Amino acid sequence: MAGYKILQAEKQGIYVLKFIGEIRLNLCSTLDNLVETITQDPEFKTVVIDLTETEIIDSTTLGLLAKIAMAAQKQSHFLPTLISTNPDITRIITSMGFDKIFIIVREPASRIEELEEIPVLRASEQQVRDKVLDAHKVLMGLNSRNREEFRNLVRALECEEPG
Repeated sequence: MAGYKILQAEKQGIYVLKFIGEIRLNLCSTLDNLVETITQDPEFKTVVIDLTETEIIDSTTLGLLAKIAMAAQKQSHFLPTLISTNPDITRIITSMGFDKIFIIVREPASRIEELEEIPVLRASEQQVRDKVLDAHKVLMGLNSRNREEFRNLVRALECEEPG
C-alpha cells in the first residue's frame, strides 16, 4: 500500500489517533497542525496512538509524536499510549527512546470507534523544512543516541535557513 490515512477520535480530552499506511514527511504539516490543535485543547488529557496498520513511519513523524507525548505529560502528567503490533515499527520507536515517554502496547486495541479521517494539509517547501527541523530537534532531546544520530541532519537544515 502506497497510501496513507490518519484517523482521529476524541472523548473527554482523550484523543485517539490511528495511522494507516506510509506515514512520512508529506504529512508533517497535517501532523503538526494536529499536535497544535490537540495540545491547545483545554480538556486535553492524553493521547492513544494506534500504529497497528502503519507500514512505514519516518523520523519527522516520530519527532511530532514525541512532541505530543511531552505536551501530554506536561499538561496532565499522563503518559500517552502507543499501540504497535509490527515488530519493525516497535523496534524503531523503542530505539528512539519512546519507551520513556509512552506506554507501549504490543497488542491491538480491542475497539476503536468513531474515528474520522484527518484532511491532509498542503505545505510549502520552507514549511516542510521547518517542521522537519523542529521534529528532529525534539527527537535529539530524548537521548544521546538520537542527538548523535540526527546532529548532522539538523546542522544541514539550519544552514539552509533563509536570511
